[in-house]
Amino acid sequence: MKVQLRTLAHARSGDKGDTSNIGLIALKPEYYPILEKEVTAERVKQHFAGICKGNVERFELPNLGALNFLLHESLGGGGTVSLKTDPQGKTLSAALLRMEIEIESL
Repeated sequence: MKVQLRTLAHARSGDKGDTSNIGLIALKPEYYPILEKEVTAERVKQHFAGICKGNVERFELPNLGALNFLLHESLGGGGTVSLKTDPQGKTLSAALLRMEIEIESL
């Protein structure tokens, strides 16, 4: 079945210059392996097509049940120079939680 990530995780986002930083945290420890398997850097890059112009890096934090993503070149230059409505990427965590993944069951 397909589910949105919001069913399995919560997220926070912010910025460092022109790079958005999104933390994806499993709601339950048993959800982390699902996130680790299904939420790849490539899938996140696809999900943010048109927003993220650079590479996406993924960092695994199993002791926290979390993944951290850096979306390079995604903020129009960063908070002080960007003309984007959200130059610091605060809404990108909510956008990631709308991404759908395929799972067997909950």
